[in-house]
Amino acid sequence: MAAAKLQAPSRASTSSASSFTPVSRQNTMSSHDGSRSMRASKRYSVTALYLSMSAKEKDLEIEDDLARAQKALRELKARISSQSKKNFVLEKDVRYLDSRIALLIQNRMALEEQNEVANHLDEAAELQEGFFPNDEKTQKYGNLLFLLQSEPRHIAHLCRLVTLAEIDSLLQTVMFTIYGNQYESREEHLLLTMFQSVLTYQFDNTPDYSSLLRANTPVSRMMTTYTRRGPGQSYLKQVLAERINSLIELKDLDLEINPLKVYEKMVSEIEESQGTLPPNMPKGVTAEQAAENEKVQAIIAPRLTMLMEIANSFLSTIIAGLDETPYGIRWICKQIRSLSKRKYPDASDHTVCTLIGGFFFLRFINPAIVTPRSYMLIDGTPADNPKRTLTYIAKMLQNLANKPSYAKEPYMVKLQPFIQQNKERINKFMLDLCEVQDFYESLEMDNYVALSKKDLELSITLNEVYATHELLERHAAELAKDESSHLSVLLHELGSAPAQLPRKENRVINLPLFSKWETPLDDLTAALDITQEEVYFMEAKSTFVVIMRSLPANTPLTRRPLRLDRIAEAAATTRNDSVMVKKGIRSIELLSQLQELGVIDKSDGFALLRDEIEQELVHLGSMKDKVVEESRKLEEVYRTIRDHNSYLINQLETYKSYLHNVRGQSEGKTRKQQKHQVLGPYKFTHQQLEKEGVIQKSNVPENRRANIYFNFTSPLPGTFVISLHYKGRNRGLLELDLKLDDLLEMQKDNQEELDLEYVLFNVSKVLVLLNKRFTRKKGW
Repeated sequence: MAAAKLQAPSRASTSSASSFTPVSRQNTMSSHDGSRSMRASKRYSVTALYLSMSAKEKDLEIEDDLARAQKALRELKARISSQSKKNFVLEKDVRYLDSRIALLIQNRMALEEQNEVANHLDEAAELQEGFFPNDEKTQKYGNLLFLLQSEPRHIAHLCRLVTLAEIDSLLQTVMFTIYGNQYESREEHLLLTMFQSVLTYQFDNTPDYSSLLRANTPVSRMMTTYTRRGPGQSYLKQVLAERINSLIELKDLDLEINPLKVYEKMVSEIEESQGTLPPNMPKGVTAEQAAENEKVQAIIAPRLTMLMEIANSFLSTIIAGLDETPYGIRWICKQIRSLSKRKYPDASDHTVCTLIGGFFFLRFINPAIVTPRSYMLIDGTPADNPKRTLTYIAKMLQNLANKPSYAKEPYMVKLQPFIQQNKERINKFMLDLCEVQDFYESLEMDNYVALSKKDLELSITLNEVYATHELLERHAAELAKDESSHLSVLLHELGSAPAQLPRKENRVINLPLFSKWETPLDDLTAALDITQEEVYFMEAKSTFVVIMRSLPANTPLTRRPLRLDRIAEAAATTRNDSVMVKKGIRSIELLSQLQELGVIDKSDGFALLRDEIEQELVHLGSMKDKVVEESRKLEEVYRTIRDHNSYLINQLETYKSYLHNVRGQSEGKTRKQQKHQVLGPYKFTHQQLEKEGVIQKSNVPENRRANIYFNFTSPLPGTFVISLHYKGRNRGLLELDLKLDDLLEMQKDNQEELDLEYVLFNVSKVLVLLNKRFTRKKGW
């Protein structure tokens, strides 16, 4: 698990515990529909609390279809949370190396800088698991991380104090470790509480309305990072992927509406076809002159119509996906609306919606539309035409969500009808986004459950622990002004923060979390503001549901209306099943206690308790299909995240190989001098390369493809020869010499096509192939 684990003593018991409530804990994030009263919420929460505190052995284990489906879903969510963190770390490495490798390609990097990059690459390996080197420190850091997790105001304050240079490493720890279990309600709600604190400060301390949530600050970086977590990625995949991929396929659809670019392209085509330009079409005209050209206007007019149609289809898809929008995203929109109204009481809905749009579209939707590959929505890099179209769509949506601004691009004014037609529609959608229930009641219950746990853990690296400690220490004067505050006490006990460890010594540890100031929850009824009768009632309901789920279907005991006394008696007298006997005896005791307290009555068949049990069983019956469907959707998201992880790893491997080659050459160690032999040839059939996506397009006739194959050879470090062969002929039909520098530069410039006359290769896939075949060979 990538973060704190809130689970009962056995995994199976968690699934049974969570399923006792009409709205399961696993669905808390998406079911804030206000249907439960505060009292009911507290009663239902008691189930999880009771089970977590009283279950001492695996006596609540259920192995029905629902329990198995829930267990599989939990494990899948944990894998997505863990993989999201790995990708976040890898993306940081790749961003850094992109810029450094560009300098290497241009031969503008000194040897010392090459060594720095090499060290960075060496640190990109998977970390090993280990233990904290000091038991006393383990306890103190466990106290500190529990405090930071359960009292989000400290992290919120820290996020306001750090610089932009420091924010990424802090966000990595906060978003993917401290609150890293992205589908667990307590952690998600605590993280959102932290956001509320940060946003409140931002609104209170930003005098200029127009810059609210728009400037590139640690807060805006936080919001963008939040949208990149599993639930946000799942939404983008489900809502936008199909629409974007359909557009990407239209490689020849040119919807450029910048008059100057349209004019220049038109002039270039005329000059190429006719050799000379007519007198009325000179080169070097101004943007204004290009816009006045009638031919340019005629070209642009239908493009404007088509752009508006495409933008409308995107908008309709986004609006239709309202219910798919992650709860956390909607809750942040709700806070923006609330804080806007508080700061500007007279602000119109339109004004408030521009701020909501500043988050929802600017930080969440539009980056995914403009760079869909970075968001794992498409496989390759889009061609120039669809890439430009996607940029226009994002601008149109942003102008729709905000006040349109055409000062820099006056030609965008022509798209004004799209704004006018959809303004009310988009405002309604953004206000609808805000219509979600708050979580404070359930968070209070979850925190009581957490306090009762003895197995709360955080999977975290030693360097994350030390880096967080160092940031807290650096800003202690602001964060812990009161020397008697819990944070101040813990920082004083810990002393100075240790230095960051070398990569080889860094370890992933499971840090036990608990409060230094924990108070025993002996009096549950007082702590939770519920009665003893309600505790007994929920325990009885839970126990009977467990018994019913353990019984075979279609037996006399499962017929409605349920006879609770007979069910309890049958369970208590079960042969060869001591667990069921315990449940039966306990259910008999609970029926008796609840009768004595006047809560239920045997004369009406314990109707109050029986009806709730029957309703819960119906709910559980329908829940399995929902769990299976959610698992199906998340499996696709997990595959996408894994594929992206493979792409990032391959990118790092390419950089590593390239750097090894450059450094070897700078030291005068060519393969020739080392008397290394030529590597290869490695043979691939046309079918193989087509299947792996290396061949993007082929002009080889279908009936001849079976006789075509390719040889890949590396005669020198960083140099490759691809030759195309026809079976039965000794010599290749053609050869292509490649330099790794060229491939990397093509990838950097988003040039995805490599022309080999008869076939078009995909640059990224060629790099992956070269990695697989040559990367482990010495001197590559």
